[in-house]
Amino acid sequence: MDIDSIKKYRPYPQVDLAERTWPSKTLTQSPIWCSVDLRDGNQALVTPMNLEEKIELFNLLVKLGFKEIEIGFPSASQVEFNFLRTLIEKNMIPDDVTIQVLVQAREHLIEKTFESLRGVKKAIVHLYNSTSVAQRKIVFQKDKDEIVALALQGVAWIKERAKTTDSKILLQYSPESFTGTELEFARDICNAVIEAWGADAQNKIIINLPSTVEMSTPNIYADQIEWMSRSLKRREHVIISAHTHNDRGTSVAASELAQLAGAKRVEGTLLSNGERTGNVDIITLALNLASQGIDPKLNFSNVNEVIEVVEKVTKMKTHPRHPYVGDLVYTAFSGSHQDAINKGLAYQRTQAEHAPWEVPYLPINPSDVGRTYEDIIRINSQSGKGGIAYILDDSYGYHLPKKMYPEVGRLIQSHTDKTGQEIDKNAIVEIFEEHYCEPKKHLELIDFAINSESSRKKSVSVSIIFNIDSNETTAKATGNGPIDACVNAIRKVYEKEFVVLDYTEHSRGESSDAEAVAYIQIQTPDFNNQFGVGKDTDITMASIKALFSALNLAFSS
Repeated sequence: MDIDSIKKYRPYPQVDLAERTWPSKTLTQSPIWCSVDLRDGNQALVTPMNLEEKIELFNLLVKLGFKEIEIGFPSASQVEFNFLRTLIEKNMIPDDVTIQVLVQAREHLIEKTFESLRGVKKAIVHLYNSTSVAQRKIVFQKDKDEIVALALQGVAWIKERAKTTDSKILLQYSPESFTGTELEFARDICNAVIEAWGADAQNKIIINLPSTVEMSTPNIYADQIEWMSRSLKRREHVIISAHTHNDRGTSVAASELAQLAGAKRVEGTLLSNGERTGNVDIITLALNLASQGIDPKLNFSNVNEVIEVVEKVTKMKTHPRHPYVGDLVYTAFSGSHQDAINKGLAYQRTQAEHAPWEVPYLPINPSDVGRTYEDIIRINSQSGKGGIAYILDDSYGYHLPKKMYPEVGRLIQSHTDKTGQEIDKNAIVEIFEEHYCEPKKHLELIDFAINSESSRKKSVSVSIIFNIDSNETTAKATGNGPIDACVNAIRKVYEKEFVVLDYTEHSRGESSDAEAVAYIQIQTPDFNNQFGVGKDTDITMASIKALFSALNLAFSS
């Protein structure tokens, strides 16, 4: 925007709220959740859901643990009407689940709504009308008294029809476009509705205060909620509900602060589907609670299933950076991040099963939401030695010595620097094995044998046959172990000087015929340190192969 464009926008007014209490409060329990995926989410789709898709999503919402589900606007279309009738007639609504239906303050629409509810055990009838300054002035061209009268007439029609049904009816009222409404007027119209409904202990009312369009910072929305909470009549019989949209990108924060300010109920959608930038994402809100040790009362232990169903019925893809559920949210490319995660996971494995989660850069354990560790670390030109070592260890069983990390890191990074692209784990292990296990053979091992061993002297005698630049030679020597004896034998016939600096080995696999892997580091006269790797079913042979690997990598031209 240029400066002239910006001049037409005005700052959102602050709320005059003395001694606000919400900033000093802490979330300690989950709210009442109400999914509006089937209504608010559905109306925002390019292709709205058909009956079969609605049923599939409804079943998912029930499975996840939602106890209140807004199933649609049954008076608005035949598809919406038929969906509700299907749920009722096929007895698909569990006893502990309350369905919610939306309706405007128009008599024939309310009549149609109650027709659609015939036979339901309980339901929330969600009445709304627009109250904002802009809506009153531009859209409806009505004054405040007329807007209040419209809401009260809607309440009267609902009360009248509620008396004629055996269903338990709970009223929800929304001053739609609440955030564009003067607080005093929002208070007055909500209080009028509360009194008209006759809210009491047996007949409570939900006052839903929607941020239909997000127009301010989250703290102002929280101020509005606390201001309204202090101002509503029959407060003990009123359930305040928050319903936020994401126009400013802060709907999650607004919903959380609204709960601190007095909202006991939250409406939202899965994966933030909804008009414009979407409704608040209930998955994010719920897992935010879980990350603080608070039971969200919703089960997101298999987010892959949730994504599969939601993407299927909405025909929209989930962003790879979407909190908690995106493909890349548990993935690290940065070398320093990878190193910290690698160390954190190693530390976590030493702790008790339910010990506090303390892994850097991973706010929750991916397995708690049904994700694997397979893609936690991925490699590109920004990655480092720790991440590469983690992949070779976690996916392929190579427990590299710590001293070897920089060497392997340089090897893989030379590849990613050339391509400028991410490298997958299969390519990483291929490069690793080709480089270390199949190097250019300046020296080629042909045969190796242990001739004798003295337990008293702890010495070993070996003979070794190998090629030096295709010329076969044989050497024998003794040493304080097979590797030492082999080194001594090679030195007798090989002109290059070297010393062995480091040796480690481990088994690769858990079966009785598991492969042994050995790592040997040598140093040359010019202080070039070089690791070699050997694999074999026999640990001694794996060690000798590792020695030859190091020599070939150090001295092959």
